[in-house]
Parts: sequence; C-alpha cells; structure tokens
Amino acid sequence: MEPVLEAQDLSKWYGNILGVSDISLNLTPGIHGLLGPNGAGKTTFLRLASGQLKPNRGRIRIFGEAVFSNPGLFNRVGFCPENDAYYRGVNGGDYLSFMARLHGASPTEARERARKALQRVGLEDVAAKAISAYSLGMRQRLKVTAAMLHDPQLLILDEPLKGVDPLWRVRIIELIREFESQGRTVIVSSHILPEIESMTNNIVLIHQGEILAEGDIQEIRGLLDSHPHMVSIRTPHIRRIASRFVQDNHVLTVNFSDSARKVVFKTDNRDHFFDRLNRIVVEEALEIEEITSPDDNLQAVFNYLVGRK
Repeated sequence: MEPVLEAQDLSKWYGNILGVSDISLNLTPGIHGLLGPNGAGKTTFLRLASGQLKPNRGRIRIFGEAVFSNPGLFNRVGFCPENDAYYRGVNGGDYLSFMARLHGASPTEARERARKALQRVGLEDVAAKAISAYSLGMRQRLKVTAAMLHDPQLLILDEPLKGVDPLWRVRIIELIREFESQGRTVIVSSHILPEIESMTNNIVLIHQGEILAEGDIQEIRGLLDSHPHMVSIRTPHIRRIASRFVQDNHVLTVNFSDSARKVVFKTDNRDHFFDRLNRIVVEEALEIEEITSPDDNLQAVFNYLVGRK
C-alpha cells in the first residue's frame, strides 16, 4: 500500500530548542494516533505535515508531493489546529461559509455546506452566535467540522477532543471513524491513551521530538507488563492484605501511604498479583474500596522506553 505521508530524517528546531529530530515515518491509509506528553513534538510534526513550517533538515511528502509552499496540495488536506484562530465577532455560520468559499464553493453552496456542517456537530442553534461566546467544547467541534468541510483525503487533527464533553467526544470519534471508513486517512494527536485506543490500533509514540515506538497499540501497551508495576489499594484491612504479599517473590515493595486506608504494591508480574489478590479477597471476605494503577498510563510507557534508550 502506498504511503499517504512520508517523512525522512525530518528535523525542526527553533534556535536552541528542538522541535522534532530525525523522524522517519510512513503512514498508509487509515487512522493513526500520534501520542506524547505535552511538549513532545506532536504539534511541531503536525505543523510540518500541514505545510505551516519548513523543516530545517530532511523532507516530508503527502500523496507523493512536497508539502511546504505547495498550496494546491491542501485541497486534499484538512487541518484542525490545537489553538483557536478566529476573526473577532464572526459567528459560526459565517466562519464555515467563509472556509467553504476559500475552497472554491459558490456563495449558495458555501452556505449549504456550513448548514450541514453545523448540524453534524450540534451547533445549528448557535450558528448566528459569535464564536467568542462559544464554550471550549463548542469551539473544538467547530474546528473539527471545519477541517472536514471540503471533503479532504487526509485529515490532520491536533488534540481535537480537548475540552469536549463526554457525549460529543463519542460523536466526534464516530465522525472520525466514518471519515476513515470511506478509504481516507486521519492523523490525530493526543496525550491521552484511551482517546486514541477508542479510534485506532495504529499509534506513534513521540517524546522529546523523537519517535520511540510505532505500530499496533496492543504491542506497545504490552510494554507496560515488561517493567515493575504499581498497584494502589484502599481498604480498611491494609495490614492483613499487606501481610499476605510480604513473602511473595513477585512483589518488590510494599508501602503504606499517608492515608491510613491505602497500601501501594510494586510488582513485576501484574497478572499474578491480581490473581492472588482476588483469591485473598474472596477467601477472607475482605472489603476493598478502591484499586488503582497509578502508572497504568501513557507516561509509564514513555518512562519505560526512555529508560531503555
């Protein structure tokens, strides 16, 4: 399958500040999640991919064409930026009509496209309202539908779910999946792993401007099981539970937190730990108020991968 996006030895820096460093990446049709903590280089990479920045070194191509200073290419690309950029006082309907006109629609067609787009994201009732009066979630929905307005083949979304309420988060994810089901490509960035998991299995992990891993999300999540794992348990029986694990070869440490009802275990075998915990709780009829895994998140994967470098 021919790649939609090709990056080769791509680097961008701002004075002494590194944006991205020697990124080589091929993305084929489908949904691709770009994950990394804030400041990892996600936005810099997406701005390079959308032609807003020129690389200092290397190259990036979309549909086989050079990206920078190639305005004709962007009839095939939709971009949703992380930050807002609107004319003061403009309303949602006029904004989308203007965007449609920029892509060659007639005035009548532009108004119709805007109407359908606003309906798609539940903003038809506020079409005449100034965007400055929209909530953050409403502005995010407007940006996403604006990126799709001209029916592009590649959609680039930078943190599109930030500030969106749960109901519309689900709907936007559905819109993204519908878009991809038509044979198109989506690159979506986030620092929240479950958001990307809800959309795709294809992820790229980026940290300090470098690609740490890419591929199937299950393989990368499996890295969590390759390093010691923290499990926090809140219960009125912390000493009884702790005593059952003190001699366990797979429990590395047992720590009592400041709370009198919480104990934190460090284990090198999470499955073994939870199997034994379940047996203890059932056999001794112990009350468990809460079980959390403080490091069962994207940052834990990054910490593990960074430590391996």
